[in-house]
Amino acid sequence: MTDQKSSRTPKDTHYANLRRQFRDQKAGSVGKGPVGKGPAGKPQRPQRPATDATPVPEGLIRLYGLHTVRAALDNPARQIRRMLVTRNALDRLEIADVGALPFAVEIVEPRAIDRETGSEAVHQGVMIEARPLKTHSLKALQDSSLLLILDQVTDPHNVGAIMRSAVAFGAGAIITTARHSPQESGVLAKAASGALELIPHIEVRNLADAIGELHDLGFVTIGLDSEGPLELEQTMTPGRIALVLGAEGKGLRQKTRETVSHLARLDMPGAIKSLNVSNAAAISLYAAQRFLAAGSQAA
Repeated sequence: MTDQKSSRTPKDTHYANLRRQFRDQKAGSVGKGPVGKGPAGKPQRPQRPATDATPVPEGLIRLYGLHTVRAALDNPARQIRRMLVTRNALDRLEIADVGALPFAVEIVEPRAIDRETGSEAVHQGVMIEARPLKTHSLKALQDSSLLLILDQVTDPHNVGAIMRSAVAFGAGAIITTARHSPQESGVLAKAASGALELIPHIEVRNLADAIGELHDLGFVTIGLDSEGPLELEQTMTPGRIALVLGAEGKGLRQKTRETVSHLARLDMPGAIKSLNVSNAAAISLYAAQRFLAAGSQAA
């Protein structure tokens, strides 16, 4: 009978160690041996334990990150109640006179902000507590020629990235549904990298009715769909354009598909025929902005 232990190859021993490491980590072991080493036997950096954020005061939100906070400071509509900031971040924000700010400022160590935001937040040494911005109405769109509408897009990272693209390409506003859309938060604002303060945000209860109102205001509404019958460029007309993008995974709802002026696809010659909603938003905004700019120059 063969001795299993003596017949092990180095490869067998390596995988046995990996299995033991997995069991020990799952059980919370901190003993010696392979625990804490990667497949090549190199020590791994210890993971910083995640900490829960402290509760946010009622009626306020927490925003963090240098770009996010700088944009909030520059926005006269943003009502800030409190700031926690490290000395290094204070220098980078270029605030000349802290005492002149109309809210409380505490100069702290980074771990103090960790306790407020949770250790997973990339706060870059600054956090503010502020009131959410007021949403706008469709009546505020009289001078806009390019809009972006989100049909129940729920991921705050995606919505933040979409806001950033909307500002970059000159969209007049972003319209979302009151339900099944993320509220203002540190995660959304960080992904927006300051854009949250720079673009009007409109919430509507009934998206189909809102699209109908946009038609009355002279907008052509174009729903992005990977199986749309026309390419995006074929659906654009001079004047006013509102791009409509659907939720991650399921896309546009049936009622939205029936209400928009056109369903269109992005022409993608590669093997993949669909994109993340934030990428699709950026590409379609670029195409629409170029189309509208060319039309205004021709006129």
